[in-house]
Amino acid sequence: MKIAIGCDHGGLTLKNDILDFLAASDLQVMDQGTFSSDSVDYPIFAKKVCDLVASGACDRGILICGTGIGMSMAANRNELIRAALCHEIFTARMSREHNDANVLCLGARVIGSGLALEMIRVWLETKFGDDRHLRRIKMFSKI
Repeated sequence: MKIAIGCDHGGLTLKNDILDFLAASDLQVMDQGTFSSDSVDYPIFAKKVCDLVASGACDRGILICGTGIGMSMAANRNELIRAALCHEIFTARMSREHNDANVLCLGARVIGSGLALEMIRVWLETKFGDDRHLRRIKMFSKI
């Protein structure tokens, strides 16, 4: 599986923790930045990650900013993206099982690194559910 990851300055530390975590897996990770703590515009990084996921170059994406809200809003502008802002494990699991989320958005100032890593593990392992969910997803997303 190929994962695209991106963040703004508020998510840089958490992104680096996630990169370390994913390095121990068999996943291919494409880091789209940012690479410094200098202030940047989060929509730029959301677009980079979402373009990779929407094109099929990556299977899923992870976006991090201070709250996760801005990244989630920017990501969901793309009709091929189903970005889920999650703050705990249950919604991370359900975003995959019921909504086939292909981008996970995290708030670095909202959750700690340990919880984020466990959420990512669950999110990556959870498979999409069944056709009753697909019918609903097709109402708002190209799939």
